[in-house]
Formats: sequence, structure tokens, C-alpha cells
Amino acid sequence: MADHDRIEGAAKNMGGKAKEAAGNVTGDEKLKAEGKADQVEGKVQNTVGGVKDTLRGDKH
Repeated sequence: MADHDRIEGAAKNMGGKAKEAAGNVTGDEKLKAEGKADQVEGKVQNTVGGVKDTLRGDKH
């Protein structure tokens, strides 16, 4: 079973992409920056979850 951090990280990354796209469409630079920040945070959280999976011996 994948670590909870990986699932949350992937969701945050996707949400960040949507936020960035909305910022691009509306010309809202703050929203675009928030979306990029959410993506970075999601990628980090996903990586942490992957490390936890590796330490537990999960191969998924």
C-alpha cells in the first residue's frame, strides 16, 4: 500500500497545476505563484512518502 504522504503529495501537485492554469487564464500572478508552490510542496511530500515506502520495503 502506498504511503499516505505519496497520495496527498500527488493530490497537492495536481491541485497546484490546476491553480497555476487558472492563474494563467485569469492573469492572476499570485494564483499562478501559489500553484507553482503547491506543486513543489506536493512533489516533496510525494518523495518523502516514497522514501517511507522504501524503508518499509513496499515495492508499489
